[in-house]
Amino acid sequence: MEQALLQIRDQQKESWNRFSPGWSKWEEVVMNFLKPVGEEIIQLIRPSGEAFVLDVAAGTGEPGLTIASMLKGGKVIATDLSEGMLEVAAKNAVKRGIENYETVVADVCELPFENSYFDAVSCRFGFMFFPDMQVAANEMVRVLKPGGRLATSVWNGPEKNFWVTAIMGIIKKNMDLPSPPPGAPGMFRCAQPGLLGGLFANAGLKNITEKEITGKLNAGSADNFWNFTMEVGAPIVAVLGKADEPVKQKIKEETFELLREKYPDGNVSIESSALVIYGEKAM
Repeated sequence: MEQALLQIRDQQKESWNRFSPGWSKWEEVVMNFLKPVGEEIIQLIRPSGEAFVLDVAAGTGEPGLTIASMLKGGKVIATDLSEGMLEVAAKNAVKRGIENYETVVADVCELPFENSYFDAVSCRFGFMFFPDMQVAANEMVRVLKPGGRLATSVWNGPEKNFWVTAIMGIIKKNMDLPSPPPGAPGMFRCAQPGLLGGLFANAGLKNITEKEITGKLNAGSADNFWNFTMEVGAPIVAVLGKADEPVKQKIKEETFELLREKYPDGNVSIESSALVIYGEKAM
């Protein structure tokens, strides 16, 4: 892998390790928020029986844990760059009594598995951050058995995800931020319709579909929303960390003002939109 891509990978690893305690703390909010996307991925890959399933960018465990609970004799192997995230996932598996679930720290661009090893691959909200998305897709297809199924999700455009743009819009208004290079990792990197489908086709998948899935982030209050974002939103916090304290305070105050305008009853429940992309490996 090129040096620049290795640097991106290492930055991602450090960032998600640092934020793993926040993901553990806000587990219930996050899981409810992302559940519709996980359910769609599961419905598409149809895990059952003795299937071997790979869950890439597994984070704190879903949808891999639910998939494992559906298998009788099968197994889920969950991979992620972040040891911290996988430690939370492993604890969640123990807590739920799920024994057919294994975690492996691994780079998606260099998966440590044999060719044609898995019956299905799931990847919830990982592609936006992979240094080389085509290599990642190629690796997932390589380890997939002929006829195997792959489903992933990415965030739709910013206009449909106020839960991100609420704070990011105010950050951009108050900070002089350089424009990221085209194609740089980021929340909305994969929002263009057909982009992931094209990568899947290049990797050798067929019967490719793309579907919008909506959801809601039920934060409850403006305070909860701010704290949630500061403790799980690694990309947002990374940008905000470049501001001095007066600017940070101004951004926080303007965010609260914006939330009061949009949710005058104080119930911050923000709609979201994701794309779920599916494909099958030729027999």
